[in-house]
Amino acid sequence: MPTNFLLRLTAIFVLSIASATAQQSGSSPASSTETQPPAPGAQTPSAPQEPEKETKKESKTTSDSAGPGTSNDRLFFTLPNFLTLENAGHVPPLTSHQKFAVALRGSFDYVQYPWHAFLAGISQAQDSEPGYGQGWEGYGKRFAASFADGTIENFMTGAVLPSLLRQDPRYFQLGHGSFAHRTLYAVSRNLVTRGDSGKNQFNFSEVVGGAMAAAISTYSYHPKGKLVTTTTPGVLRYIPSDRTLDNTAKVWASQYAYDMMTIVLKEFWPGIRRKLHKTTSEPGITIENIKR
Repeated sequence: MPTNFLLRLTAIFVLSIASATAQQSGSSPASSTETQPPAPGAQTPSAPQEPEKETKKESKTTSDSAGPGTSNDRLFFTLPNFLTLENAGHVPPLTSHQKFAVALRGSFDYVQYPWHAFLAGISQAQDSEPGYGQGWEGYGKRFAASFADGTIENFMTGAVLPSLLRQDPRYFQLGHGSFAHRTLYAVSRNLVTRGDSGKNQFNFSEVVGGAMAAAISTYSYHPKGKLVTTTTPGVLRYIPSDRTLDNTAKVWASQYAYDMMTIVLKEFWPGIRRKLHKTTSEPGITIENIKR
């Protein structure tokens, strides 16, 4: 379980490459049609305003279908990014119902199933938490544990604690300044958050909520210590319990590090997204274009 941070880093890297490749391949037909030479004598059309409309559509990540004050955006067009707002300014706080609704929406999003299946596969290959065993039974336990871990953390840090403490679980992108300034701002949001009153507060929801989620998952359904048979007849091997305070601290630390890395991605993702859209929408270089 402490290896989840590295597993998630690997998964994000794979998903980012896959999504970028899909974006480029999906836009290639459109690029080929845009480079068709005009008929002889035909007037060259004036510059259309469609790219401006597309830019407006791309920059608009919030909508009524996402719920008031939330987003439809996805990191690398894949991972749910529903609690990040761009250029939000002063917005009304979320109600408790809205906080639970967006946590539910993100936790059971269709991407979460292959995401946790991927994490469980790597965990099984590394024989992480050997108390789960191997085979399909061990894989099923790892998948269920990974899914439960993510869901519990999402609700504790995004709904339960924010509702009780009246804190805002959303990330408000800074969007300007130097790279270092924006990075420090993003990292600090794991310690400082906006309260429902609009004032900055210590982020108890992230720090305490993450610790509570790690303790709940570790001590409720992760493997206990047990004796297992070995290939040598009559010889048993003891597998230590994962339900320890030390393991809980490692789980919390890995989750916190993952959340910190993700929040930095959230800060710079809008710019990356615009560059990807711009790259995939540009027409290819052809002889006809050079002649013009």
